[in-house]
Amino acid sequence: MFFKRGFNMFFNLIRFLLFFLVVNLSYGANLTPNSSTNLPVNLSSPGGVRIMLLSDNLNDKISANFYGKTVTIVKNNNKQYALIGLPLKIKIGSHFINVYINNKKRVKKWFKVVYKKYKTQYITIKNKKFVNPGKMDYKKITEDSKAIAVAKKHYDKDVVPNIPFSIPVKGIKTGSFGLRRFFNKQPRSPHGGMDIAAPAGTPIKAPSAGKIIEVGNYFFSGNCVFINHGQGLVSFYAHMSKIDVKVGDVVKQGDIIGQVGKTGRVTGAHLHWSIGLNGTWVDPQLFLKTGD
Repeated sequence: MFFKRGFNMFFNLIRFLLFFLVVNLSYGANLTPNSSTNLPVNLSSPGGVRIMLLSDNLNDKISANFYGKTVTIVKNNNKQYALIGLPLKIKIGSHFINVYINNKKRVKKWFKVVYKKYKTQYITIKNKKFVNPGKMDYKKITEDSKAIAVAKKHYDKDVVPNIPFSIPVKGIKTGSFGLRRFFNKQPRSPHGGMDIAAPAGTPIKAPSAGKIIEVGNYFFSGNCVFINHGQGLVSFYAHMSKIDVKVGDVVKQGDIIGQVGKTGRVTGAHLHWSIGLNGTWVDPQLFLKTGD
């Protein structure tokens, strides 16, 4: 009798565990795309990333563009998604991407961009040439802008992005993405990245695997590095005191690429970190691991 009762208790326990497992597997199958560890956070607002499911077949050959720019396509959980970088100046309302699957006729996939309010930041710059540059400075600024534009639009279809990213330097986040900025009370372009304050000389680490595609010294941004992470996803590091990589170097997540500094237009030592997606700056926070 005791043996039979014990067997029944054991059998019921097994049934409960099997039921629990089935329920959790079903729940996991219905998780939203942005809950995946291989996709950024979905934010359909200016400066955000719109995630769109394109196919549930990994063998489909897919390409897509958004206002003429090639869109990042990633594979996740046996499905293919588009990662669309939304410019800070994009109009609120309906937009679409052009999708081509297995070289067939174009399909328009529509989505909506909703309003997001960004805060305002006032900064005092002691060196006035970084607020109102002279004629000679503008020549350098023009050259820098061309180099930055080329690097930001870099697209490599053969490299697959590795998401999520890790924070490139430990410090205090002093300037968030999208801030409406005023330098010496004069309006300037919104902030296209994340500022992280840290002591000069603090190592800067690659947040994800990639290849160095540009290094340089720019008027506003100081010593800089660009990393190509594949499929139109690039990252940018500015105001560095030292650069420890060169163009063509391949880096792994965690590799040191340089050191925090205060070169260019700054008020103190910090890293300016930007993420570019299909040629536009988007919020780096969307790509970070939980807790970073």
